Formats: sequence, C-alpha cells, structure tokens
Amino acid sequence: MTRRSATVVLVGVPLVFFALFFAFPVLRVLWRGLGQDQAEALRDVVSSSRLRSVGWFTFWQALASTVLTLGVGLPAAAVVSRLSSRRQRLVRAVVTVPFVLPTVVVAGAFREVLTVTGLDDGPVTLRHSVWVVLAAHVFFNYAVVVRTVGSFWAGLDDRVEDAARVLGARRWQAFREVTLPRLRPAIAAASAIVFLFSFTSFGVVLVLGGPRRSTLETEIYRYAVTRADLPTAAALASVQLLAVLAMVIVANRLERRRPVHSRPAQRAARSGSLLWPVGNAIVALVLLGGPISVLVERSLAEGRGYGFGNYVALAERISQLPAPALTAVGNSLTVAVVAAAVAGLVGLCASLVVVHGRRGVSHLFDLGLTLPLGTSAVTVGFGILIALDRPPVDWRTTWWIVPVAHALIGVPFVVRSLVPVLRSINPAMREAAAVLGAPPSRVWREIDLPIGARGLMVGVGFAFAVSLGEFGATAFLPRQPDQITAPVALFRLLTSPGDLLRGQAMALSVVLMGLAAFAVLLLELGSSNRRGTF
Repeated sequence: MTRRSATVVLVGVPLVFFALFFAFPVLRVLWRGLGQDQAEALRDVVSSSRLRSVGWFTFWQALASTVLTLGVGLPAAAVVSRLSSRRQRLVRAVVTVPFVLPTVVVAGAFREVLTVTGLDDGPVTLRHSVWVVLAAHVFFNYAVVVRTVGSFWAGLDDRVEDAARVLGARRWQAFREVTLPRLRPAIAAASAIVFLFSFTSFGVVLVLGGPRRSTLETEIYRYAVTRADLPTAAALASVQLLAVLAMVIVANRLERRRPVHSRPAQRAARSGSLLWPVGNAIVALVLLGGPISVLVERSLAEGRGYGFGNYVALAERISQLPAPALTAVGNSLTVAVVAAAVAGLVGLCASLVVVHGRRGVSHLFDLGLTLPLGTSAVTVGFGILIALDRPPVDWRTTWWIVPVAHALIGVPFVVRSLVPVLRSINPAMREAAAVLGAPPSRVWREIDLPIGARGLMVGVGFAFAVSLGEFGATAFLPRQPDQITAPVALFRLLTSPGDLLRGQAMALSVVLMGLAAFAVLLLELGSSNRRGTF
C-alpha cells in the first residue's frame, strides 16, 4: 500500500463513520429543532417556565455534582499520587469499576440503599430527591478526578514544594502557593469532564429523580418516547447539544493545556502518616463499597433468608421481558464485542491521524472525536432514529445499528488511550528505521503498532465496558424483541412493582457489574501506562 492510499484509508474510515452515524444524525436533530418549520416548538421550549426550570436544574445539579466530586476526589488523588506504580494501577482499577457500571445499575444500587436505610419513606425521605441524584453522580464520577488529577500529580517534581518548605512555608501554604497552581490544568480538565457527564446524565436521573426531578436528557426521552412529541424533543435536544458543544470545546482546550511532567527516576514515593490514606480509604469504602455491598446483599435476599434463587430466575421467561434476562446478557455481550471491534478499528485510524496528520487535520480530528463522549447518548439515539429512517439508509431496525451507536461512544476512549502512547514514541526510532531502508508501512507495523498495542487494548477494553452498560442511545433504537439488551431489561425490571422482580433486577445488576469490573480490572492491571485519561 502506498503512502497516499494509506493516508486516504486512515482519514477516510473515521471520517465516513462519524459523518454518517454521528454528524448527519446530530445535524438532523439540529435542523428539526432549529429549522424554520420548528421555530414554534423552539419558542415554546424557551418560553415554557417549566422547561426553563428543567434547564436550570440540569445546570446547577451538574455544577453541584462537580463540586462534591472534587471535594471527595482530590484528597484521594493526593494519596494515589504518593503510591508506587503498581499500587497506583491497582487503586485506579478499583475506583474505575463504578465509572464503567451501567447507569441503571448505579441507580438501582442507590435505590436499594435508600430502602435498607429507611430513607425511601418516612419522616426523613430522600426518595426522588436531588440529594440521592448528587450522591449517585459522585459515586459514578469519583474515578475521573482520582485518575486524571492523581496521575498528573504523580508526575510533578516534589523538589519544588520541598524548596518552599525549606524556605519556611508550612505544608498547607506550600500546597496552596506551589502545588495547587501546577495542578490547576488537571483539576480544570477533570471538572469539565465531571460536569459534562453530570449534565448529560440519563439513567441515574430517570430512575432516582422520578417525575419530580427532570433534566434536559430525561425530558428529551419523555417527549420523544412517552409523548411522541418529536418537534419538542428535537428543540430540547438542540438546546442541550449547543450547550454540550461549548463545554466540549472548553474541556478540549483545558486538556491541551496540561503539560507533561516526570518525577525524577531516583526519587521514591514518600511514606508519611497513615491518618490521611486511612481516612481516604474509609471514605472510598463507604462511598463506593456501600452501594455495591447493598446491591450484592439484595441480590441474594430471598424472603427471610439468602440464596441464589434470583440468579436462577434470570434464565426464566417473565411477562415483563420479551426474552429471559440471561438472553439479554448474551445480547449485550455480543453487542459489546462488535462495538469494541468497530471502536478499535476507527479509533486506531483516527489516532494515527491525530498524531501524524497535518496540524489542522489533527486538531479537527482531536476535537471532533471528543464530541461523542460529551454529546448526550439520548441525542445520538434520537438522531439515528429520525435521520436513518428512509431508504436506502433506513437502518433503524438492523441488528448492527445498536453496536454502531455504542462504538460512537467507545471511539473517544480508544483515542484518549492510544494517542498519548503513540506520542511517547521517540521519533529517532522511526528515523533510524527509515534510514535503514524501511518503508513507512513497515515502520508503522514494527514500531508504532507493537508499542501502541497496549494502549489500543486498554481503549478497546473501555469501549467494551461502556457498551455493556450503555442505555441512553439503546432506549431509542427499535429492535427485535429477542434482541433486548441487559440495561434495557434491567430498567424494565426496576420500574415494575413486586419483590420478585426487584430481586431479579438486583441479580442482573450484579451480573452486569461483575462483567464490567472483570474487563476493567484485567486491562488496568495489565497496563503499564501511568497516566489514566478519559
């Protein structure tokens, strides 16, 4: 393959993929929401006091979730930054498990926490309150702060802070005036990501918030699916999409401002008082371990005792589901494998363009590939629903459209895992190979590919885990009854009355949690990359 044809393939594959399955559906949503024929619907959205309050609640709950997550996550990031490389990978793997859990699993876990603690009903109730939504968002986004800030903090040179201490600065003063300014780019980048995820949260708000707590995301779903009011849903999606686009641009600029530092190789990690790490371990245990423990306990509960009856019942056919829950798990695994493979192929091509392409093209791909990560999954699913609805591209009911929608969300994880690895390759290695007569294709095959393979596998693993729990886009896309995915089946079980169905929901949640945890732990512990990125 010639260099020119290779460039065409590398640029063309991600370009066609995103143009057809992301840009076209999203632009279709914008046209439906902002076009001349939809001006009345857009005016109704803007003038409605209820929808304005929904928009305000979406904003301030995301802001509050970000502040709370930083308050809990920054102390943990400080502890992680002092650990050895192997212990850092272990801690990062453990705290990442909640991040890749399906949002409906997180919602189900917190709902059971309210039930066990008696806070779902009575004098003091948190059911359908903003507090339980905020707590779930902190649980979900905790890993973003710990990974992003903790890994960056680990790369700072401690000697600058040591010099300040020698000159008479107290520990807190040295942190505030020396370390904190150097951490601000990483903190800002983590804050932008947490705000973005909280702003577009769907499953958590839909299950825990109930009808009393609505965000733009849940309102899009309700207007499109429940009320069949597509013009209003499109107008809401347009407003949300414009807000998300602005936030993605800000987050992308903050990410570029993060310089790369390295701690001197001969400097060992510090050992100090155990009070700080033990205190953070207790907080993490309560915050992360509490809901997960309750989820496992509830999945084993059978009347007045414990057993595995709820797990056995997953293989049975019930009226609430078109297929047994285990069939839905199998469907999710199949979809996740296909989505991860597609995300890996597209992400590999895009990453090579970002690293080796011309500056303008590189920046365009870098920004464009970040958009699906920040764009609402509900908007993506809604866009595919209204855009790919006419021959020859009436693909809404094809079996592969669901994994393609999941791959859109997985590609940014592949790119963010692979690009730093490719950029770390010493250019002298490529130049030496070229001098010795190796063509560009062989240089890529024997230098870039072996080095970048681990980053690629980590990204593919994240794409697999995210696809396994994806709910927002899947909820919009029609499918054959026997092709129902596990998160959709779990949502139906959670929203159906009855202790037996709730027990099955808890068992299905634990199964999904175990699969996602296994994928993340396997890949994280096998990775030597110290910079956890999202």
